[in-house]
Amino acid sequence: MPGLLLVRYGELALKSPPVRREFERTLRRNILEQFVREGIEVRLRSDRGHLYVETAVPSRAIGVLRRVFGVTSVSEVHEVASEREIIRDRLLELSGERLRPGARFAVRARRTGQHPFTSQELARDLGGDVLERFADRSLSVDLERPEVELFVEVRGPRTYLSFDRREGPGGLPLGVAGRLVAFVEGTRGALGAFLMMKRGCRVALVASSTGEPFAREVLARFDPKLSLTLTGPPPADWPPVVRDRAEAIHADGIVLPLSVEEYPAARELWGDRVVFSPTVGWTDPEVEERWMGVRALAA
Repeated sequence: MPGLLLVRYGELALKSPPVRREFERTLRRNILEQFVREGIEVRLRSDRGHLYVETAVPSRAIGVLRRVFGVTSVSEVHEVASEREIIRDRLLELSGERLRPGARFAVRARRTGQHPFTSQELARDLGGDVLERFADRSLSVDLERPEVELFVEVRGPRTYLSFDRREGPGGLPLGVAGRLVAFVEGTRGALGAFLMMKRGCRVALVASSTGEPFAREVLARFDPKLSLTLTGPPPADWPPVVRDRAEAIHADGIVLPLSVEEYPAARELWGDRVVFSPTVGWTDPEVEERWMGVRALAA
């Protein structure tokens, strides 16, 4: 049987209905493009606020989905009918192998639709069922720092059970905002490009020899259509290349790896062109720390 993945997205659901529909269409298209690049066959379906991916290779598919902007988290789930006894029986069956003796656990229940129980009642009752079924294991409920979390998402007539959530990049789908050109010379430039991609911008990269690995090995993992232009080592020849690329694609602005001290001179150099530098207020150690999180998503 193919595995089933539940894909969550947060910010999109806050938009007005017409904008949300357009953003969701873009998100679906971006997901499919990533799977095509990886050669993975999937089926997509959706309801409000979630996408569902059916695939024969769920572990590989999770890695792909964690590189799609707009995705906040993804879980491999087990689907059952939204009947109290069915939910209980399947949860107990699945959780038995995960709850070692003495483990601290928590049931995280959410409910959408009309049901004869609230989310709190369902979580409380299922927690009691787990304690009763595995009374010989000396389990305890710990809602603050559990070792095992049992997620129960009741969505209308169907319920989805899972045991972990893998974080995605969040933000907005690529392509719903403007076009930018980013100069990547190293960690600061790469992180700046990533942050603008996260806001839905298509970002064409101009990379120096030191920045090329950041572009090819990490940023390209997040955009199958990524455009990359190489230039020589900074600082000699990269500004004309960035300017030419910005004019060629009619970019709405450029993204530069600036520090606070460098920003005034950059504004004078680039004149009326819109300049973004999302890392301008961060120290080098802060930039490195955030970049490590980006690399983890790209792995």
